This record gives sequence, C-alpha cells and structure tokens, in this order.
Amino acid sequence: MNKLFDTVQLAGHTLKNRIVMPPMTRSRSSQPGDIANELMADYYAQRASAGLIISEGTQISALGKGYAWTPGIYTVEQIAGWKKVTDKVHQAGGIMFAQLWHVGRVSHPSNTGGEQPIAPSSIAAKDVKVFIDEDDKPDFVATAQPRAMSHDDIKQVINEYRQAARNAVDAGFDGIELHAANGYLINQFIDSESNQRTDEYGGSLENRLRFLQQVAQAVCDEIGAERVGVRLAPLTTLNGTVDDNPFETYIGAAKVLNDLNVAYLHIAEADWDDAPLMEQSFKQALRENYAGLMIYAGKYTGEKAEQALAAGWADLIGFGRPFVANPDLPARIEQGIELAQHDPDTLFGGGAKGYTDYPLATQ
Repeated sequence: MNKLFDTVQLAGHTLKNRIVMPPMTRSRSSQPGDIANELMADYYAQRASAGLIISEGTQISALGKGYAWTPGIYTVEQIAGWKKVTDKVHQAGGIMFAQLWHVGRVSHPSNTGGEQPIAPSSIAAKDVKVFIDEDDKPDFVATAQPRAMSHDDIKQVINEYRQAARNAVDAGFDGIELHAANGYLINQFIDSESNQRTDEYGGSLENRLRFLQQVAQAVCDEIGAERVGVRLAPLTTLNGTVDDNPFETYIGAAKVLNDLNVAYLHIAEADWDDAPLMEQSFKQALRENYAGLMIYAGKYTGEKAEQALAAGWADLIGFGRPFVANPDLPARIEQGIELAQHDPDTLFGGGAKGYTDYPLATQ
C-alpha cells in the first residue's frame, strides 16, 4: 500500500493519505430544524484519519430537502451546528468538505414545508420513493410531481448554492463539493431523459450543462475554485435519471469544470450487483480532459485502490460503507486488519448505536 498513503495537496492543505470518506446519508440531524449536532461531530471526528472527509448531503434550502432528518446549511442554527462538527474534526487532525445538495424532483411536500418540488422539467421520478416523517409517523412515499423551474427559480437556486458555499466556509469547512450525481437537481439538468426543456437550459449538451456551469461558477466566485469539488455519476440510473450518451455528456462536463479550474472531480461508479461497468477508456478520457484531482468511489478494496492510483486515472479513492463500521479504516487497510461489517438496520436514523459505537481495531 504505497501510493494510497502518499500525501496530496488540496485547497491549501496537505492530505495525509489518499483515502476519502465520501458522502453518506445517515439521517441523524436534530429536529426540528435539520441541525448538525454533537453526535454527528463525534461520528466524523472518529473518522478524521481519512485524508479527506466529505460530509453527507446537506440541503442548501428548505425546498432542496428530499428526505427526513437530513441536515441543512441555510440557517444560522444549521451553520452553528456544523461548526461543532468541523471544530471537532479539525481538532482530530482531519480535513472536511461539505457536500451541497438540492434534490430537485426527488422529494415530497412533507419534506419541503408543503411546497411542490422543482425540477428542470415537470417529469416525476418514476418508481422512486423518499423518506418522510409526518406527525411522527416515518414512512417511504412516492415522489411528488415537480413543477418546471422558471428562469427566476434557476437564478434563485444558483444564488442559494452560492450562499451555501459561503455558509459552509463560515461553518469551518475546508471546501465544498457540489452534488451533481445520483439523480438530484444538477444531474436532472445534465441528463437527457430528465431534462426536456426547450430554452437555453435544455436540448443540446451545451445547454444541459449550462446549469452545472453556472452553479459551479457561482461557488467558485464566492469561495475560490481551489475549494470546490464536483461529484458526478456518469452511468448511474439512480432516482430515475438516465442519459442517452453518458460518454459524450460527462466528457463535456469534465471540460466545463476543467475550464473553471475546480479542485477535483469525484466520480461515483455504479456499484450495485448488475451495474454497468465504467470502462478504463472512459476513465482515461476523463483524465485527459480534466487537469485537477480525480476521486473515484465504488466498492474499492485497498488492492483495487492501489491499482487505480498506479494506473494514473485516479488520485484519491473513496471508501463508503467500510467507513461506517471501521472508524480507523486507513489504519486497517495499511496494516491488513480484517474489516468489521456494519449493521444495516442502523444506517439511517437513530442514535449512537450503529453510528459512533463501532470500536477501533486496537481497542
């Protein structure tokens, strides 16, 4: 494990290794108010041996929320809550980015204060359910029919991203990641099947990438491109979002983001059992069209991570669910210690059980 434990520079910081804890929704924010709390601070600080931590998806507005109990970063109380988290992570020697999230059509009025969700087009996410908690009765329900965003809506949301980036820096984060993957709002603009607009935000690839470009430009202008990353999922079909030509589309996205000099691209590989394979040629083409750091995530082992780094198309590797039950995951990988398995029943919601009570390997 030589390359995985090399240092690398990001946002003016030296990351102590190339292991990333990627965003994972855990649904433990304090209610009401969707506020990050001390329990979350403990959870992230326990995992500060990662070279980089990226927070769980964090909604930029009340209308950007898709699931019950997920945290926000648009109120004074939410900013203060996240400051507790970043302070504790920094005290433990970690570096942490906030993932900024707007779910678009993947929502329900129960999660948006009664408002109808918004999307590029008035097309519902087919066969997709979201988690709600109405009158203390948690349940999964079908997503609501969204309304197509007006130009004023688009301007407002771009400004919400800009403000959320500023809020994240004020909360002590070292940078931000735009969630442009997995069928959420930015992804809904990018992919051809979810975007049926006929204005300058739809149709051609240039038009479908316009929202991504404008959001990324806004956050780069606000906090500096060196503190901005973007997560993409070229082959995902999550939440009903599909693109007709993902190679062309996502090479185009990489070129747009390269022109903005964002710090990294974070590629979420499809990782379910019968998922389409992301060919090496695709990864190499992304590398050739984007000059910044490349993060890949999707069922990587230490050995597979080393191979990816050696091949040159990856600079850092995200290990998702292994971090749930292995707070000291980098040490376990480096020392060849067997990984603990997580309890799937405690992934979403609840308290310390299955969250902060997983032991270190040396305990």
